[in-house]
Amino acid sequence: MTNSFQGHRGRPASVEDAAKTALAWAHSARFLTTASQLNQLPASETPEIAFVGRSNAGKSTAINRLAQQKRLAFASRTPGRTQHINLFEVGPKDAPDALFADLPGYGYAAVERSAKLRWQEVMADYLQLRRPLHGVVLMVDSRLGFTELDQRLLALMAPRLANGEVRLLALLTKADKLNRSEGQLALRKAQDELGAISTESSDIGMTLFSALSREGLGDVAETLYAWVHAPAAAAVADNAAPEDAAAAPAAEAAPVAPAP
Repeated sequence: MTNSFQGHRGRPASVEDAAKTALAWAHSARFLTTASQLNQLPASETPEIAFVGRSNAGKSTAINRLAQQKRLAFASRTPGRTQHINLFEVGPKDAPDALFADLPGYGYAAVERSAKLRWQEVMADYLQLRRPLHGVVLMVDSRLGFTELDQRLLALMAPRLANGEVRLLALLTKADKLNRSEGQLALRKAQDELGAISTESSDIGMTLFSALSREGLGDVAETLYAWVHAPAAAAVADNAAPEDAAAAPAAEAAPVAPAP
């Protein structure tokens, strides 16, 4: 299923409850470990959700906002300085059910070429080969749209996105800087970009997001929660009485359709 979330104004109480559950889950995030090489990451079957984007795109800020913790993920004031993969456990302390992975940013010119090339290789290996990788949150400045480097990253992940092995959520950040028509235009452009790599098997979505105004925060938390807990949710749905299923509210979503 591919979804494009449009916001959360006027949501039913049951949907608001779902957002609260997801945000409470994200709030449980705590630091696990840091690694400068792929082989330093722990061997694990726990689903990983990676946050990626250009340097200073707000990855660490987004993680902190989702977790409702000011200093969980370190946000460097100098773009390109973060050169480690930082992992955070999410879920019960005795049995975490997900890991958030804060990846180094890309595209900052002041970083030495050797360091830039090394991290390009590490990120490529992580996104293409890391088995526990369950989903990717791509941070894109809503005012700039998808840059060439963002497009390269999408191409890198395309095979795993196409078969649904890895899910993708594009956060169109700094949405507080846009008016309503500009926000809709940003969504249409993102639809065109993501539609080009979407298939019937892929799970690709997008949402306007602002760490400042909290726009899209509940939608993002719900999406990540569903990525991890979908099998359990499906089992509950299968066992639900028909009248319960009929009463369930429809998700506020519009599809990211494959390009014709």
